[in-house]
Amino acid sequence: MSQVPASPGPDDDVSDEPIPMMQQLIDNPFLLLFLGVAMPTVLYIVWGVMEIVGIPIAK
Repeated sequence: MSQVPASPGPDDDVSDEPIPMMQQLIDNPFLLLFLGVAMPTVLYIVWGVMEIVGIPIAK
C-alpha cells in the first residue's frame, strides 16, 4: 500500500503565531459587556455636557 501523508487537522497547531489583538478582544465576553455598557454611558454624559454648555446664559 502507498502511504498518504496525513493532513493536519483543525486541532493540530501548525504554527506558533500569536493570537491577534482584535481576536482576543472579541473572544472576551466580559470585556465586550463592559464596553457595551461603558461606551454609551460616556457618550451620553458627553452629549449631556455639550447640551448644557450650549444653553444660552439668561440676562
